[in-house]
Amino acid sequence: MRRLRAGFPARRSLRAIGAAASVAVAAAALVTVLAAAAGHDPLRALDALWRGSLGSEYALFSGTLLRATPLILTGLAVTIAFTAGVMNIGAEGQLLAGGMAATAVGFSVGSMSAWVAVPAALIGGVAAGAAWASVPAWLRRRYGVLEVISTIMMNFVALYLVGYLVRGPLQEPTRIYPQSSPLPEAVRLPLVADTRLHIGFAIALVCALGMWWTLRMTAAGFRVRVIGANPDAARSAGLVDVRATTFRTFLVSGGLAGLAGAVEVMGVTYTLYENLSPGYGYTAIAVALVGALNPLLTAVSGVFFGALEAGASAMQRDAGIPSVLATIVEAGLILLLLAVSLVRLRLARDGARAGFLRIPGARAGVFSGDSP
Repeated sequence: MRRLRAGFPARRSLRAIGAAASVAVAAAALVTVLAAAAGHDPLRALDALWRGSLGSEYALFSGTLLRATPLILTGLAVTIAFTAGVMNIGAEGQLLAGGMAATAVGFSVGSMSAWVAVPAALIGGVAAGAAWASVPAWLRRRYGVLEVISTIMMNFVALYLVGYLVRGPLQEPTRIYPQSSPLPEAVRLPLVADTRLHIGFAIALVCALGMWWTLRMTAAGFRVRVIGANPDAARSAGLVDVRATTFRTFLVSGGLAGLAGAVEVMGVTYTLYENLSPGYGYTAIAVALVGALNPLLTAVSGVFFGALEAGASAMQRDAGIPSVLATIVEAGLILLLLAVSLVRLRLARDGARAGFLRIPGARAGVFSGDSP
């Protein structure tokens, strides 16, 4: 029995490695097929994808891991929300809210020590993301408004609010460019030597590990998983306050997305402008789904999508292949995973149905005339 129990983690690890390898192979196959269909050399496309994502130390640190940082954080935001049965599609708006708050707080504390300024700006981003998520969370709790609709609408509000700020209160002094002034040096995240990668990547990994531990090892995480698995049963049991737990989970999800916005402003752009996010909040849904709503696998998935986006830029630059190919590959992977999930669900249902039709105890002779 001990050997069987000891083998379970190893089996899960092997399955995770196999799933990751399958997704990587599927992505390479999709790139090959799409490049050939568009009239490009598939081998040249794959070579550019590799060199732009993992082919060198600079590509890895300044390309893949840099792009993976906001994807991991927003992916974690979607992961914890979906785990609790909350369809938070508003990570994009919550990311922008975090970026706005980090910029405003950064200018306020820019004259202070970096040991004070950096945490203050990060906390401001987290608080803003949570506050932005609190609106659809309250609408769901008070009036039963579907969060899918309200979070999407809040994304547009955040987008237009950024446009207002960079043309108004936060616009740079010359009033020429629709962006803020550069953040003070004290507010900027430290960089890894000779790269563009900042400590935000380490923060993202700590968040992934912390979420995994919380969901698996704590009572609060257990409540989140129970509500996501069956909210009616959790409500009937009376041991979990479904509405309060869902509300708090919504806020945590928004806070993680807000942290992603703060990290992006403080570690990459150093300024706030309208196109701060190229859709990280929407790609986060794919990151979470490919990661099977597992925080650790979501971090791996974020790195994978970061490599895909970094490689797509290299394909456009070196092989003349439009970078939109990466978006098509992401969509194809999601459809492929959904198809696999549906097939597994159908097989599981068929197996359960077959087991139900068998007469229980027949093998033991209960219904064959033998004594039990």
